[in-house]
Amino acid sequence: MTLFVGLGNPGPTYERTRHNIGFRVVDAMVAESGARAIPKKSFHGELYREGDLFLLKPHTYMNHSGKSVAAVMAFFKIPLEDLVVIHDDIDLPFGEIRLKKGGGHGGHNGLRSIDAVLGKEYIRLRIGVGKPPYKSQVADYVLSPFTPEEKERVECIVDYAARLALRIPGEDIEKLKSRYTLKATDDPCSR
Repeated sequence: MTLFVGLGNPGPTYERTRHNIGFRVVDAMVAESGARAIPKKSFHGELYREGDLFLLKPHTYMNHSGKSVAAVMAFFKIPLEDLVVIHDDIDLPFGEIRLKKGGGHGGHNGLRSIDAVLGKEYIRLRIGVGKPPYKSQVADYVLSPFTPEEKERVECIVDYAARLALRIPGEDIEKLKSRYTLKATDDPCSR
């Protein structure tokens, strides 16, 4: 079993922001896999399942994502090594996609919450959203929508990330990293 968690914030205010790209990837994965909703309030989010794949969008807001992830993992007895967290990353240029196992949270409050509850040794699918000019602008930046120029590529980036994520179960992460890492200069629409 593999649990994919797309990080984001619930509600229409945040729907198209940089911080919610994880939610958008999970939505694309649900559409691609035909997963069905599992309604259960104790999961604190939207959970979908298709066979051994679980797809989660926590509704606890970013800072408390670990609560939702831990509830699903405990209920279905999913080990930490079968957790894949999909999230925005300001340390990567816009459009870059990388896989990583373990590591720090890099100031990302969703990762910080998951790390505090479960530990750090899970797979991360990092999607670059670019970085604001000043550190003091980070919160406003990640909660802002993509620019008109970026919007033209976002759907292709989301689709590419969803297809990559669906390859993860049963695959060697190092091989996937070398074959499917997307650089900011790559065109995700042609891949």
